[in-house]
Amino acid sequence: MRLIDLSSPIDARAWEPDPVIHEIMSPAEGAVHMAEEMRKHAGIDFDPSVLPGGELLSLDTLTLTSHTGTHVDAPSHYGSVAAYGTPRHIDQLPLEWFLRPGVVLDLSDEPVGTVDAARLNAEFVRVGYTPQALDIVLLHTGADVLNGTPKYFSDFVGLDGSATNLLLDLGVRVIGTDAFSLDAPFAHMLERFDHTGDPGVLWPAHFAGREREYCQIERLANLSALPPTGFTVSCFPVKIAGAGAGWARAVALLDEP
Repeated sequence: MRLIDLSSPIDARAWEPDPVIHEIMSPAEGAVHMAEEMRKHAGIDFDPSVLPGGELLSLDTLTLTSHTGTHVDAPSHYGSVAAYGTPRHIDQLPLEWFLRPGVVLDLSDEPVGTVDAARLNAEFVRVGYTPQALDIVLLHTGADVLNGTPKYFSDFVGLDGSATNLLLDLGVRVIGTDAFSLDAPFAHMLERFDHTGDPGVLWPAHFAGREREYCQIERLANLSALPPTGFTVSCFPVKIAGAGAGWARAVALLDEP
């Protein structure tokens, strides 16, 4: 079996609209910290210099959103009320959704904006496969090469309402993208709304989740390394109680050396 990492890193050095704060306690600092905690809470004096190298354990403290890096959006992210009942949080979703056959659709030649159902149908014909119920559909937009730069958040292609609903009609419950969002960039949507006055152009992919329950995987990577079909996707989200999203280490499993 061959494994392909589909995840983008959480990196405090990269540009993010909500910056990541990464504080590192070194092993030497960890030894001093432990000695101070023992003195404070247990009244025990401990000399950290007796430890090998005077070091104990490191500790990383991060401040970030649940939508930083590769993550799975839960139905509760899309709104507090849904046509099917109360939207579930990330810790309430069936694990079976997140270990399924994968399908890659290539949208890397598309300009900034959205694609519609006709474009996805044409891609089904090109790859010779129509997604089946519970397949995980991955959209290769090519935007992952911009990750870590401001353009990653403004230059990509997403799905319109017709494309999202086409996948949901097929029984797909997890849709992934290597872009920042499954919807078009914010500026593109707002410009279309200003031009048309149609609220349906605003976050149609996300708001489709208020009508039918499904998840998105955003900020994937390396989708160009995958064949259109013939692999399994593992993308279990971190179990954050009551959260609208959870980070995931998404991996493709191919039945080959």
